[in-house]
Amino acid sequence: MTDGLASRIVGELASVGLDPAMVATFAAAALDEDLAGGTDVTTVATVPAAGRGRADLVARAPGVVAGLPVAEAVFAFASADLDCTELAADGDQVGAGQPVLSVSGPIRAILTAERTALNLLCHLSGVATMTRRWVDAVAGTSAAIRDTRKTTPGMRALEKYAVRCGGGVNHRMSLSDAALIKDNHVAAAGSVARAFAAVRAHAPELPLEVECDTLEQVTEALAAGADLILLDNFTVADMAAAVRLAGGQALLEASGGLTLASARAVAETGVDYLAVGALTHSAPALDIGLDLVPAG
Repeated sequence: MTDGLASRIVGELASVGLDPAMVATFAAAALDEDLAGGTDVTTVATVPAAGRGRADLVARAPGVVAGLPVAEAVFAFASADLDCTELAADGDQVGAGQPVLSVSGPIRAILTAERTALNLLCHLSGVATMTRRWVDAVAGTSAAIRDTRKTTPGMRALEKYAVRCGGGVNHRMSLSDAALIKDNHVAAAGSVARAFAAVRAHAPELPLEVECDTLEQVTEALAAGADLILLDNFTVADMAAAVRLAGGQALLEASGGLTLASARAVAETGVDYLAVGALTHSAPALDIGLDLVPAG
């Protein structure tokens, strides 16, 4: 990386809660994977070594962009002589045909990094775009859209960042920063109350959420002192009943079987969160392409 580009990327990543060292390692590894210890044989064969130019990364479809500094990091690793200019900002809604990033310098380096940079940018923008659809679906209610741990291995921080770009909020980042008592934990402990007491005794300082499958379990979790309850595969009617049962004593999160079509009805029950694993495990990539700009 050039010092100026590296400094700008590092500052931008840190400002949005991403670890610059993690992104640098990830970007370098992704580019190395594509080169596999060799060179881009097609580009080397067709592009003169001294060739310089500019390329624009252009949205082919409307959506929400996310991952621009990550794409820039890939280009920076491809050549210290490349320079990037952001033409949009992460979190922006962009239209089809809108340039989002401009890259200038050695054409060989631009084309060598093209697919790796686009893979990351398209995927993260797809996550942000899907998240925005869910956020828009519940707009005007008090509910927030929240992600899960159903992320691509090695990409959790990036995908959860993309969720934030789309207007969603993050659930726990790992198994260690918050507790979530699920059905198997309840089965192992013997009851919701026993599982709750065991986790609270083991990690009293951590946020603790209890998954409930029935209204009876919601009552048990409330009696145990739970301040966050996950309603697993509840009907809309039962979610509304759970909201009445909680009476503000605990935050409620709907999960399981949620769709965009049902999102608003779920949000209008009064739950605080909709947990949507599809944000990260099923988001289609946003179509973004790279176009060389003709000289002159």
